[in-house]
Amino acid sequence: MKRSIGVFAALMLVVPAAMAYQVTGPVLEVTDTKIVVEKGKEKWEIARDKDTKVTGDLKKGAKVTIQYQMTATSIEAKDTKAKDTKAKETKAPAKK
Repeated sequence: MKRSIGVFAALMLVVPAAMAYQVTGPVLEVTDTKIVVEKGKEKWEIARDKDTKVTGDLKKGAKVTIQYQMTATSIEAKDTKAKDTKAKETKAPAKK
């Protein structure tokens, strides 16, 4: 029992805080900067770099499971209240 708790605690430390996803399928294309995998009828293109851990022989046709994360690189918030105010000001008054 203590061993199970220890293993679980170790796994919790390894799992990153961001949401992790995975895709499995045959490799259609592989380069130093990306890998393209077919999942059903869709082609999934996922970026990779020198720090991407690869286990096994990564080549075209190999079946792979890719673990990946989605991280925002920039966010632009729009002020919706200013737009709503302008829209109300430009509306013509209703005729009776």
